[in-house]
Amino acid sequence: MSSPIKRLVQYHIKRLSDKNPDVRIKAIKELELIADTDALDVLRSVFENDDNAEVRSAAKQAGRTIFLKTSQTN
Repeated sequence: MSSPIKRLVQYHIKRLSDKNPDVRIKAIKELELIADTDALDVLRSVFENDDNAEVRSAAKQAGRTIFLKTSQTN
């Protein structure tokens, strides 16, 4: 069974496909707070493909934050 953090990350990743950009932005912000590297590839995809500029910007910021947080601990 996966850890609660991994399940939470997967929950927010699923929310990134919601039609509402506000839901996607909230999910991105939650992923940024969790700072799990499992979210990086998905955030990159959102940044490259989402049709909403605010969502793309949030994904870029979250990916950068997660990358920096996790690279400091390794």
